Amino acid sequence: MIGYPPPPVIAVSNLSKHYADHTLFAGVSLQFDPGHRYGVVGANGSGKSTLLKILAGEESASEGDISLPRRATLGVLKQDHFRYENDRILDVVMMGSAELWSAIQEKERILAREDVILRRGGYTLEARAGEILEGLGIATELHPQALSTLSGGFKLRVLLAQVLASEPDVLLLDEPTNHLDILSIRWLERFLEEFSGAALVVSHDHRFLDNVATSIVDVDYETIKIYPGNYEAFMRAKREDRERREKEIAKREAQIADRKAFVERFRAKATKARQAQSKLKQIDRIEIESLPQTSRRYPHFRFQQRRPSGRQVLAIEEVSKRYDDNPVLESVTLTVMRGERVAIIGANGIGKSTLLRVAMGEIEPEGGSVTWGYETHPGYVAQDQRAQLGASPQTVASSLANACPGESIGFVRGHLGAVLFSGDDVDKKLTALSGGEAARLVFARQVVEQPNVLVLDEPTNHLDLEAIESLVTGLRAYEGTLIFVSHDRWFVGELATRIIELTPEGLNDFPGTYEEYLERCGDDHLDAQVALRKARAAKRERKPTKPKGRGPATDRRERKRIEARLGEVTEALQAAETRIAELNELFCDPAFFERTPGDERAARQGEHRELTARAQELMQEWETLEEQREALGPDEAS
Repeated sequence: MIGYPPPPVIAVSNLSKHYADHTLFAGVSLQFDPGHRYGVVGANGSGKSTLLKILAGEESASEGDISLPRRATLGVLKQDHFRYENDRILDVVMMGSAELWSAIQEKERILAREDVILRRGGYTLEARAGEILEGLGIATELHPQALSTLSGGFKLRVLLAQVLASEPDVLLLDEPTNHLDILSIRWLERFLEEFSGAALVVSHDHRFLDNVATSIVDVDYETIKIYPGNYEAFMRAKREDRERREKEIAKREAQIADRKAFVERFRAKATKARQAQSKLKQIDRIEIESLPQTSRRYPHFRFQQRRPSGRQVLAIEEVSKRYDDNPVLESVTLTVMRGERVAIIGANGIGKSTLLRVAMGEIEPEGGSVTWGYETHPGYVAQDQRAQLGASPQTVASSLANACPGESIGFVRGHLGAVLFSGDDVDKKLTALSGGEAARLVFARQVVEQPNVLVLDEPTNHLDLEAIESLVTGLRAYEGTLIFVSHDRWFVGELATRIIELTPEGLNDFPGTYEEYLERCGDDHLDAQVALRKARAAKRERKPTKPKGRGPATDRRERKRIEARLGEVTEALQAAETRIAELNELFCDPAFFERTPGDERAARQGEHRELTARAQELMQEWETLEEQREALGPDEAS
């Protein structure tokens, strides 16, 4: 039998989107296949998010058709966490499976909807939701709490978990790595690698795209084109494609110029007149493709220091900081020397931004000291660049002019032009700027202020890929000291000469590049599986040691008691799991619901719930007993 590839999940035909006289893309025909992961890239404003909204049915196309299989389901990442503020975190995630969630909630009609619960995996939904929340860095003990108890970034993680738990045929994710730390990004990479449907992901994270994408969807030149391979392969293929087309155009233009020169030279000569006419006809037949302008624009950041600082740039001594009863920094000590490029990494909530804010004097620590070295002039870029600019009625031009008093308007406009502000853009109010525009303006201020220390908190937030690449180029050429927090592994890898990792156990200081750090540590910073192994190892280290003064006879009696109970728990757990399997098999028989009376069906379902809860309790007890037995050490009598 001949095998055929599965049909596309989404097929797009002659798709166009216009806003007044502005065209985002036109005449686009392509398809998205199951088992493929598509990284969607393009400049800010090129139409990436618009494409996802059109595919999701949230926005209409100007022209064209989109076809999906009749029963195909879409999982779309939304940002409307406020509608779930009073719901339990775990419930918010399970709501992503809308049909199943509705069936579970309708308790009075649960028997009639049992087929839905079975068909959609209802008995595994809560476990699946909990596992995804754990993977995204939201601990189990938080799952029963209301969503309002989380910070904004973690609320958005819950919405991402909601989409992933719904098990759709198509995932449409717009910037899913925003607000994720490296641990969560690595977990999401593995989740997407195992996803069997089609995934379309807008991202500005180079390494994420390289690790995840099997194809790149390029939104540029007023069209959309799919390139096979990851982001690195796409960049190479696109450059070669553009060069090939430009060479072909140059070749045809040279042919036209050559024929025109022949015609001009021999038009008046009777002996050459026929040849000249032939050349004119040849010119008319040569078609030259017009290449539209790319929507990609690269800002230029030229960071310079006004003068070098002293040898020691920053000394942080025994700094501690807590918020209410939550300790964030505990006795942190750190010294930074001139010319170092220090990347501060670690899980979200570990205190990275807090450490920078303490260093910059924005918040006061409970204890310790911060000392800046001789002739240091630090420049600070906060995580929220729009908030850093403030809500004043200033314009882009006046804001930059205030950062360089005494300079001419030509100087100001020249520096604004370098970061892509031109024409009427320079008169925009600060409050009207997009996230990307605010970031470019904040960096322009650092350029004109010429600090000899740059302190950057998540500097790639809101920047598109082109701006991130330009920022890396500018920072590489910068001769001052660099201290930065980032979850962008590509950015860290391109710049860092020293890695500071903040952990619950303290500060790990590694003198070297990020790649050297990975080689030494043997994992990708906060790789989820490695982190899990570390957590288990730490748990083992925290196991109670054998009390002093207890004799061998007491140990033997304790071991005997534990092993006896272990046998009982193991037997009970096996019995519970066997019965759960029998009930699952029973529920999977459609005839069961037709021939079984309602009260008996309800009894079997209640038995299933009780056994599942009992099995979890037994497993927890089994793990505790195993830990107690290991704490006793080897059996000396054996």
